[in-house]
Order: sequence, then structure tokens, then C-alpha cells
Amino acid sequence: MNPLHSLENRIMGPLGDLLGGAVLTTLARLVFLATLAVFFWTSATTKLGEGVLGFVSPSTGAYAQILPVQIEAVGYDASQLGVISWLVVVAGTWAEFVLPLLIIIGLFTRSAALAMIGFIVVMSIVDVVGHGAGATTIGAWFDNVPDAKILDQRALWILLLLIPLTKGAGPLSIDAFFLRRRF
Repeated sequence: MNPLHSLENRIMGPLGDLLGGAVLTTLARLVFLATLAVFFWTSATTKLGEGVLGFVSPSTGAYAQILPVQIEAVGYDASQLGVISWLVVVAGTWAEFVLPLLIIIGLFTRSAALAMIGFIVVMSIVDVVGHGAGATTIGAWFDNVPDAKILDQRALWILLLLIPLTKGAGPLSIDAFFLRRRF
């Protein structure tokens, strides 16, 4: 290795070690809270039905967001859809509430991050196939426009979630508490 690379490694190595551990995992969860959690929670609230049992009685809008082709085919009458459709919509709604919360508090963080990545992939497929997202919304990689809602933004979301998936929640988490207590 040449002297310039050696110098860089001596200077930047300790910084990488510091940021690569507790700081990175905690910061990833904080950034998720600051940028994505409220987005998902707000989306989930639009799917709740009326009243106390709204969390098990999704709104028509929930079906329109999650199963757009199916709900349109029955004239937006969710009662004509089966139990499987209801389960998919309820599970999708609950996932938008529960998965971000698990990541933020650091409980079952790796599983929640993996599930959240899966959720984002499915959400993107529904946006493209079910809602017919256009080329501008889908975007393209390696272009000069870094703000397309699907390919650009969601790739960054997934990259952010890869941190807790691969490194865990970090020391300021319920997962770490349980590991220390050896429950």
C-alpha cells in the first residue's frame, strides 16, 4: 500500500470504527424515525375504518391503496372481496403501524427491518402494476434526476434499512437490553 493510503487509513480508520458500531445503528434508527416512520403511520391511518374496530374493518381507501385492481373490479364494494383480500389489507395496515415502531424502539429489529424491506418492495410493485405509476414516478437509475419516488427514493429507504438488518439495533434498544439480561 502506498504511503497516501496508509495515511488515510490511520486517520479515517478510527472514525470508521466509531461510526460503524453503536453510532451507525442508533443513527439509522433515528433517521428512519425522522424521515419514514411518520410517512408510514400517516399512510396507515388512511386505511383505518370507522370507529373503535377500524383497525379490523379497513376503509374502502385501504383496499384501493393495497388491492387497486381487485377493488375496482367489484365497483369499490369491499364486501364483494373475500377473506384473503381482507387479511391482506388488514395485515398491510397493521404492518405500517407495527414494523416502524419495532425498528424505532429496537425490538426484533433485524426481523422488522427485513419485513419493512419486503413491504417496500411489495408497495413498489403495487404502485407500478396496480396503480400504473408512470415513467417519471418510477424513475431511472444512473440518470441526472435523483428524486424519482420509486427507484431512487425507495432504494435509499432499503439501503437505510440494511443497517439495522445487518448490524442490529445497537446499544440503545430493547434488543440490547434483552441481550444484556440474557432473557
